[in-house]
Amino acid sequence: MSTRKLVLISLLTALSAVGGLIKIPSPTGTIALDSLPGYLGAVILPGWPGAVVGALGHLFSSWTVSFPLGLPLHLYIALQMAVYVVIFGFFFKKGRKIIAVALAIVLNGVVAPTLLIPILGAGMFWALVFPLIIGSAVNIILAALLANSNLLQKAGKEIGQNY
Repeated sequence: MSTRKLVLISLLTALSAVGGLIKIPSPTGTIALDSLPGYLGAVILPGWPGAVVGALGHLFSSWTVSFPLGLPLHLYIALQMAVYVVIFGFFFKKGRKIIAVALAIVLNGVVAPTLLIPILGAGMFWALVFPLIIGSAVNIILAALLANSNLLQKAGKEIGQNY
């Protein structure tokens, strides 16, 4: 792995940690920008690095609030995040950008809490689903806009191919 690629992975992971500290108030709870760098990494980096950024971003964000669901459950959620980030990157890179965004929002906002029903119960699902949908939409749409922006293209067109 090249030094440049490792630095970019580290930078995106650090941005995930910082994004987890940024809380945007909303009617459904606070929205953190912790998963945006993971979704962005899935587009600008080839292969697995976006998944690593997404998983570590979730763990750092959860760590800042003392792992409220317990470390084992947050490790499971980090694994979910890694899978959803890879799926997003796959469709986005294939040119199916709207499908990538919609699918990632549904996976992160609806499927992820649904998979927790056997562990946490239906009440927790209903408490989590709406804030997760809103938070997912904000993070994923911003990541898609950044991935398509001239800002990244000016910084290095097809950044991922340089690594």
